[in-house]
Amino acid sequence: MQFSAELVRDAELVRDFVNTFDVEVQADELSSPAELALWLRERALVGPGDRATDDDLQTAHSLREGLRAALRREAADLPALHLKVGVRAGERPELVPATGGVQGGLARIAAAATGASWDRLKVCAEGTCQWAFIDSSKNRSRSWCSMRVCGNRTKTRAYRARKRGSRRLQGSNTDTV
Repeated sequence: MQFSAELVRDAELVRDFVNTFDVEVQADELSSPAELALWLRERALVGPGDRATDDDLQTAHSLREGLRAALRREAADLPALHLKVGVRAGERPELVPATGGVQGGLARIAAAATGASWDRLKVCAEGTCQWAFIDSSKNRSRSWCSMRVCGNRTKTRAYRARKRGSRRLQGSNTDTV
């Protein structure tokens, strides 16, 4: 299935936003309002003069973790977000930010998550990773962000667990009377 450039951009935007927090090493790319504003500016989601506040940063973190939980298909116990969006009529209705600035940039990310590419977005099944990725496999069966790293870790652990379970307890070699 071919995706339009817009659908790919939306999926990449959501993926990149979720991946601003690296679960494995607990590194947050959005650890300050300035870093949030820069991240949004680099993706043309805000203007050069837009500044983020602590409240914007908190909203961004809640949105990000809500999206990560949704990608895991789990409910998240996060505060409700109030991002203003409107509906643009067309061939297919589209959610669009109803405000500018940082809140508008975050609304654009939330709107991108509602697009047709959502079912191609996943979070790595490796519990220590949880990196978001776009599943471009034909049957949408990909489980890991990288087969070479996370897939290998998971399969190696399963193999070792099977091997441990198949070992028989060995008795003593000495006869007792």
